[in-house]
Amino acid sequence: MSTSSLGGAFTLPGTSLSLKRMGYGAMQLPGPHVWGPPRDKAAALAVLRDVVALGANHIDTAEFYGPGVSNQLIREALAPYPEDLTIITKVGFVRGQDGFWAPDHTPEGLTRAVHENLSSLGLEALDVVNLRLGGPHGPDDQSVAEPLGALVELQCQGLVRHIGLSTISPAQFAEAKAMADIVCVQNQYNLAQRGDDEFIDALAAAGVAYVPFFPLGGFSPLQSSRLSEVAAELGASVKQVALAWLLQRSPNILVIAGTSSPAHLRENFAAADLVLSPAQVAALDRIGD
Repeated sequence: MSTSSLGGAFTLPGTSLSLKRMGYGAMQLPGPHVWGPPRDKAAALAVLRDVVALGANHIDTAEFYGPGVSNQLIREALAPYPEDLTIITKVGFVRGQDGFWAPDHTPEGLTRAVHENLSSLGLEALDVVNLRLGGPHGPDDQSVAEPLGALVELQCQGLVRHIGLSTISPAQFAEAKAMADIVCVQNQYNLAQRGDDEFIDALAAAGVAYVPFFPLGGFSPLQSSRLSEVAAELGASVKQVALAWLLQRSPNILVIAGTSSPAHLRENFAAADLVLSPAQVAALDRIGD
């Protein structure tokens, strides 16, 4: 079924994992507020199967999506997993009974989270685990030593193959690199949220993947007259243009736009085939000024 290169591929540093630059994020699979079962389980399973059928080979998930819901859906839809499928999960948050998101960076909590992800996904080892640090509003610049040390220990045990970091600052990345090989960084970034521009360029020079979360604005969808104008010029949707801009922004960017709709999945993946002209890129770049 695949008819697109999905933006080409990027190999995570020090690994044999060659990931298509357009992947899939599973955060929208559970119910409202990323809590409970999906509104339409059949559609959720269809989306996951289409992700693979359309040629994508990496899925971003977490045990705290649901909690447990996205992982269980991934297992039901795709296990036994295709050999080239990389499942990237994250640890560092837990969910309260009221749906509240609470950080848990303790070694005990991170160890428990890794084992929960292994169990719900039905795996003996996790391909990539992103350590989610910071708070709800971004990085906090606290030392990464203790939580990262816990993940390194789990890596030594063979339960985690590769380590990434999420919601971190350049200073935290530098601290982490002295402790472990870091294959990817996952931070908030999109057309309107451009605070990581220099960080992305530094990571590209180091050969490290950058994975923007909320690539379409998250809970505040991107809106801009410039974005609408470029979309009209290309005969595309504003979402497609925003995703295409990310793919053209830097070769180390991997896109994981999420959806619970098979139709929207195809729309997102089609963005990989859009080519923005230099003038269009310049116009879009001014949105973040």
